[in-house]
Amino acid sequence: MNKSIAFLQSINTVKEIPDTVLSRARQSLLDYLAVTSAGAKFQSKKIKEYIKFAAPEPGEFTVIGIMECLALKEAVFLNGLNGHALDFDDGTNSGIIHLGSPIFSLLLPLAQRYNIKLEDMLKAAVIGYEASYTMAVTIQPRHKELGFHATGTCGVLGATIAASYMLDFTEEERFQAFAIACVSATGMLKVLDDGSELKPYNVAKTVLLALTSLQMAKAGFKGHPDPLGGNRGYFKMMTGQEDIELKQVLLNGTYAIMKSYTKPYASCRYTHPSVEAAIHLRNKYGLKAEEVERIDIKTYSLAVNGHDHTEILGSYSAKMSIPYSTAAGIIYGRAGLQEFDEKSVKDENVLSLTKKIHVVTDEKLSEVFPKIQAAVVAIKTKNGVMSERVDFPKGEPENPLNDEEFRKRYDELMKYAGIEPNIGGKIFGFVHKDGVTVKDILKFFECREEVSRE
Repeated sequence: MNKSIAFLQSINTVKEIPDTVLSRARQSLLDYLAVTSAGAKFQSKKIKEYIKFAAPEPGEFTVIGIMECLALKEAVFLNGLNGHALDFDDGTNSGIIHLGSPIFSLLLPLAQRYNIKLEDMLKAAVIGYEASYTMAVTIQPRHKELGFHATGTCGVLGATIAASYMLDFTEEERFQAFAIACVSATGMLKVLDDGSELKPYNVAKTVLLALTSLQMAKAGFKGHPDPLGGNRGYFKMMTGQEDIELKQVLLNGTYAIMKSYTKPYASCRYTHPSVEAAIHLRNKYGLKAEEVERIDIKTYSLAVNGHDHTEILGSYSAKMSIPYSTAAGIIYGRAGLQEFDEKSVKDENVLSLTKKIHVVTDEKLSEVFPKIQAAVVAIKTKNGVMSERVDFPKGEPENPLNDEEFRKRYDELMKYAGIEPNIGGKIFGFVHKDGVTVKDILKFFECREEVSRE
């Protein structure tokens, strides 16, 4: 059986999208716009140096957050780079994948080019979420265990498929674009280790490769008739096994975009149960950092490797560290953008508490993952031990942000990005309006007429 055809046929059944799902897609777009704008601010110095050296070709396509109009390929690349810079973008635990940043980074410039209606782009995004997620849950957790970053390897498939629907590709064109995307799929988890700052690059190159896959297919280039299957196909490459059973679309009766989380904490999702438990204990007992003698954290195995480090080499390293994120939660009572900036990650109080935190794998918690993504935090002081378990931290589908909490998060990100409140409010309103185009949204991220590259 041709697994590639079976996969694309299953994705093709995701057509009549309910209003509740489209409403979630609007929220996901707002989340992307805010996170990407803030991400551009966070790494603005590096982006300026990139532009200065690369001298990218000016164009008509808006780059979110940096107020420049560049050529199409540069726009999608920088959107991806900024969209994942904060590791604050949406994703799912069962797929172990960030979903929105690759998809919207590609769809927005293409929708700008072809003057696509907002609702049509959102429908395509829902399909793209489904494609990325379905592929990820099909190959996880073996895929991660082998060292792959699914946001890159599955994200390129979802972004390509989403755009192929938005641009009304024929079935043949969509298949060839998918086949080319399978060849393009890359992404290594080594980018999380030892102070590396390249995790956002996995999204940036993924989006660029998705765009190239579309362009190659439209030009008539053909791929293998079954890029997923066989002893040299995508499944074998990504898992080491040929005999992989495809998961169903709309797994467990819900759309992938409805399974996605929205992060209240500006760190890797694996840190969130520990952070939330620590904040709860801090608030409940009036806990102060100087009272802490030792903290023991038990969690599921996939959250430990690469996330238990106490040597913090910078902001990116801090975001990946359960000990640092937990320490920040205890000291500040929160774990937002400011707690992970370059100044905060050098604070001796946080670093000292980080050294007192020990993270270990718990077999029972590992057995229930990904259905439950739990951590147990036990804090020892001279007065005894206090502990708490968190199964579904805030932002998960089982414990979602309410409308007020989401708006507050959105406003804080836009403020961090330097976007005036009235502009942020207008963007929020336009995304919820009927009959608007993507260009109507992007006009609020207007490009400067002259760009400084000095």
